[in-house]
Amino acid sequence: MYMYILVAFVLLLLTSGIVYSILKIHKIPVIRKIKNNRISWLLSITPLILFTIFMFVDSINTIIVYIYFILFLLLGDFLTFLMKKIGKAKIDYSIQILTSVLLTILYLGYGFYLAHHVVETKYVVETSKDIRVDSFRIVQISDSHIGATMDGNKFISYMEKVNEENPDIVVVTGDFVDDDTTFEEMKKACTGLGKLKTKYGVYFVYGNHDKGYFNTRDFNDKDLRRELKENNVVILEDESVLVTDSIYLIGRQDRSVLNRASIQDLTKDLDKNKYMIVLNHQPNDYDNESEVGVDLVLSGHTHGGQFFPLGPLGVLFGFNDAYYGSEEIENTTFIVNSGIGDWAIQFKTGTISEYGIIDIKSK
Repeated sequence: MYMYILVAFVLLLLTSGIVYSILKIHKIPVIRKIKNNRISWLLSITPLILFTIFMFVDSINTIIVYIYFILFLLLGDFLTFLMKKIGKAKIDYSIQILTSVLLTILYLGYGFYLAHHVVETKYVVETSKDIRVDSFRIVQISDSHIGATMDGNKFISYMEKVNEENPDIVVVTGDFVDDDTTFEEMKKACTGLGKLKTKYGVYFVYGNHDKGYFNTRDFNDKDLRRELKENNVVILEDESVLVTDSIYLIGRQDRSVLNRASIQDLTKDLDKNKYMIVLNHQPNDYDNESEVGVDLVLSGHTHGGQFFPLGPLGVLFGFNDAYYGSEEIENTTFIVNSGIGDWAIQFKTGTISEYGIIDIKSK
C-alpha cells in the first residue's frame, strides 16, 4: 500500500511539475522576446524533451532528477516572493532557473556519493543477561540489491572489510538481491558471503525483493537458496537457532508474507533467560516484539529514509515503526540499518550507505 501511495504521489508531482517548469521557462525574458510563438514554446519544452529522452535510458533516476529540479524551482519562487515582501529586487527568471539546475546537480551529486560510498556504523548494546562473554560482535548487512549501486565484485570487496572486524556472526537482513540482479552477479555476491570468517556463522532472512516481483530475472528463488547454502549461509524463515549456549537468533519471514508466524509463536518455547536477537527485514511489529521480551531486533528495508522526508512520513502514516538508527522500547533495542546498497535509485539524501557493527556487552 505504501508503495502505491508513493507512486501516485510521485506521478502527481511529476505531472504538475512538468507543466510548471514549461510555464516557468517560457517567462524567461530572452524567450518571451522571440516573436515566433512556435519557436518560443519549443524552447520552453526543452526540459520535457530531455526528460523524455532520458526516460528511455533510466526512467527512475530521470524522474528523481526532474522532481528535484522542480523543487528547487519552487524554492526559488518562494525566495522571490519573500524578497518582494521585504522590498528587495525580484530575481531574474533566467538566473533562478540556472541556479535551480546548479543546486540540483550539487544536491544529487552529493546524494550519488552517499549512495555509493559505504561506511561502517557502530553500536554498543548492553545487557544484564549472562551471555558468557564480555562482548559478542554482530555485523549486519542489509539491502545490497545486488546490481543496483554495486555489483558482485564490489560486494565481495566490502565483505573483505567485514572480515577485518572479526565478527562472531554476520546477519543479512533482507533485499540481498533485486529484480534486476543477474544470476552471475547473485552468484558472485553469494561467494562473498561464503568468504566471511566468523565464529558462529552467517545467517540470512528474506526481504520483500529477494524472491522477485516480476519473474523477469535469469534465476529463481531455488537458485538463490542453492547458492546461499553452498556458501554455508543459514536461511532462517520463521525459525530460531541457538547460536551459542546463551544466545538465540530468530529469523522472521518478511512482512509481505501473509502467513508468517507471530513473534509470540516464535518465542513461546525459548528460554527467556538467554539473549534473543530477532532479524526482521521491515521495521514493524515493534510493540509485539518488545512485549515478548526479545533483547535486540535488527531490520533494514527503509534505506534510512532514502530521501527526506520519506522516512518520517513512513513512520507518521504507519508504514514503518522506525526508519533509521537505534531506539529502545521497554527492554528491547531496535536497530534499523540504512543498507549497504540501494534499490534502482542512484541517490541517497539525508542518509548513508552502511554496514552495521553491533557489540553486545555484558553490564
